Amino acid sequence: MIHVKTIENAMYEAMRLAATQLPPDVEAALRQARAEETDPLAVEHLDVSLENFRLAAEGNGLVCGDTGYPLYFVTAGNGAQVEGGFGRLWEAAQAATARLTDESFLRPTMVDPLSRENPGQNVGPGMPKLELTFSGSGDGLYIIAAPKGGGSEIFGTFYRMLFPSDGEAGILKFVLECVRAGCYAGKICPPAIVGVGIGGTADLCMRLAKEAAVLRPVGQQHPNPQIAALETKLLGATRAMGIGPMGARGVNAVLGLHIETAVTHTAALPVAVNAQCLIGRRWTASIDGSGAVSLSGDIQ
Repeated sequence: MIHVKTIENAMYEAMRLAATQLPPDVEAALRQARAEETDPLAVEHLDVSLENFRLAAEGNGLVCGDTGYPLYFVTAGNGAQVEGGFGRLWEAAQAATARLTDESFLRPTMVDPLSRENPGQNVGPGMPKLELTFSGSGDGLYIIAAPKGGGSEIFGTFYRMLFPSDGEAGILKFVLECVRAGCYAGKICPPAIVGVGIGGTADLCMRLAKEAAVLRPVGQQHPNPQIAALETKLLGATRAMGIGPMGARGVNAVLGLHIETAVTHTAALPVAVNAQCLIGRRWTASIDGSGAVSLSGDIQ
């Protein structure tokens, strides 16, 4: 039995670390981009960003002042038991998010969409967002905490229902248009991690794009060779666009491009794009059936 307070504390620690430390794969990708860029503005942007990340890791502030949307992705083993039932996961996420906001690890950015009233703790209808899935026969929980910045979500989210006859060429054209629209003026704080969803329903397609951007280690290719080849083709095309960090000249408008797919209606070809900004914030917490917690910046 996993106690709710254990889950709350694990969520708190994972989100706190996500707000203050860069995941190892993201930092490695940014340093690789820094080695490739030659434009002075692009180089300066990456140098300043990497210095900010160093200061944050030493306890001097956050990796970015915009902590954006508090997102939790939870995978439960089929044998997992949660005190009071799985519905209490949302209770734990709300309590953790309120604590994090009160302690200034999260900025209170969530407001009512119409009145613009700010509840002050990033807690309200739909927030914090928690996605729950079940996988495997284990008795533990695996939590990914991701404070997703507003710029990448606001300016880096696109959806289009293509015709099946548009095929791969149509997908390529749409995705590259989205990258240009999000990166050309630095609106999504590139170098970005771009997620692409293909197939499913409209809402599933958007979810696939979000998860491709947020949950996969940078540069890890899809296990399906056909999809991996499309990822490689798209990433190569973004590097030929002449856009670099923060919209300066360069090749690294995109750090990684990941695709996820789902079967869809025979008459449909839905495609979605969701971008993650250069800091790619996420941290994980694993809780075993006994309640022992381990934290990591790596994605399983």
